[in-house]
This record gives sequence, structure tokens and C-alpha cells, in this order.
Amino acid sequence: MYFVYIIESKVDSSFYIGYTADLESRLQKHNTSNTGYTSRKQPWILRYFEEFENKTDALKREKHLKRQKNKEFYQKLINNWSGSSVG
Repeated sequence: MYFVYIIESKVDSSFYIGYTADLESRLQKHNTSNTGYTSRKQPWILRYFEEFENKTDALKREKHLKRQKNKEFYQKLINNWSGSSVG
């Protein structure tokens, strides 16, 4: 399984979108890393995720979400989320 996720910074409420095969481990890395974009805005909280059978579909969805570049779009997605979804 692969996951596409949205995390939110508790520092400035910005969003980060990514994909992973291990959601729990990836979130932990975002919150403990000392390098990269997410290290400057820790702590992060998981706000949304979708589950996919394969990496190709997960990457397509990640790219689609990143192209939106619209905080209102992401917030609406999060607000309408039921807690899990399968792509």
C-alpha cells in the first residue's frame, strides 16, 4: 500500500503534501529531521491521507494535489474527509 498525505505545520498552518509506503514512519521523519523544508516548520500533524494499491497511482494523485497550490482547496478536502479513503 501507498499513501498520499497532507500534513499541517503547527508553526504557521502551512501544508505539505507527500507520498509514502509507511505513513507513521514518514510523519515521524517530518517531525524529527534536522534538514529539508519540513524541518523548519515542526511540529507537523497529519490532516489527510488517501490509500492506494500501487505507487504509480499514489504519485499521480500527489502530483494532482500539488498542482492545486490552493490552501482553500486543501482545507475543503480536509474538512470533507471521513478519516480514510481508497484511491
